[in-house]
Amino acid sequence: MREFVDSAQARIVGEAKADIQISDVRTLDEASAEHLSFFDNIKYMADFEQTKAAACFTSGKYVERAPDGLVVLESEKPYRSFALALSMFYPDAQHSAVAGDEGWKSATGIHPSAELETGVSVEPGAIVGPEAKIGAGTRVASGAVVGYRVHIGRDCYIGPNVSLIHSLVGDRVIIHSGVSIGQDGFGFAMDAKGHLKVPQIGRVIIQNDVDIGANTTIDRGALRDTIIGEGTKIDNLVQIGHNVIIGRHCVIVAQTGISGSAELGDFVVLAGKVGLVGHIKIGDGATIAATSNVNRDVPAGATWGGTPARPMRLWFREMAFLKKVAAEAEEKHSKSAKSRD
Repeated sequence: MREFVDSAQARIVGEAKADIQISDVRTLDEASAEHLSFFDNIKYMADFEQTKAAACFTSGKYVERAPDGLVVLESEKPYRSFALALSMFYPDAQHSAVAGDEGWKSATGIHPSAELETGVSVEPGAIVGPEAKIGAGTRVASGAVVGYRVHIGRDCYIGPNVSLIHSLVGDRVIIHSGVSIGQDGFGFAMDAKGHLKVPQIGRVIIQNDVDIGANTTIDRGALRDTIIGEGTKIDNLVQIGHNVIIGRHCVIVAQTGISGSAELGDFVVLAGKVGLVGHIKIGDGATIAATSNVNRDVPAGATWGGTPARPMRLWFREMAFLKKVAAEAEEKHSKSAKSRD
């Protein structure tokens, strides 16, 4: 344990449980007595104080807040230490999983180990990788890649040049041209010495009846899965970061960007070019107006707009006030200019 902690650029606080065994890594709220986690964002203080993890990387200022029994691994840069630990647990996760060229004998582009139910249609030029599974009635268009161990449900449509890796897809899902799903999220432990890649080990879960527009990208989860809830409709050119959870029957319009670990409830509407920062929650039934940027939690049923986004009525009042002040200033300037003439 001590050698492992040293390699992660941390130190064990106390000696009581320095010999514990760690089997895997988990988030604070999912960890149990055999897991390692990290805490570096005060928004998750409650999870840190209640975690069941065996050990956790954190900075010195939070050591006293650790729950009884937790082995604290103090680090000046907990996220970087966790990234180093992840690389030791998952040395192959720096690159997306592929199965190599063994077993590829068919000119159809369908690996012999793939399982296709009756009625699946795969156009020429598509690739269905090793151990992939595709349900009855699903159509895979030319140029699409269904990667290693990807599962797709029944009656789906996978459009031209779609890329699917590290993903589980439900029934009646429509994925339009050029969509990329399951690639690594933007995870780097950044500092002045350089940016250390954080291995991504989660998946993308797409539930039933989801529609995903052309050239949208959805990143796989870092530790937990990225989830797109049933019935959700996503427009073209949307970016969804790692660990994002989107509820049921949401509507997300073109050029919207959702940063990592943001959570949307059910029936949320994000209009065009909305931006969400990471680690925030948008409540059920909330609506965000076009071109707005949201940097804090939005309550259920609310309608917000602006940058930074705030309740719509407040935003409109501010805009009306600014318009009035600007008009008065312009009128005063015009009168001053006339008097000089």
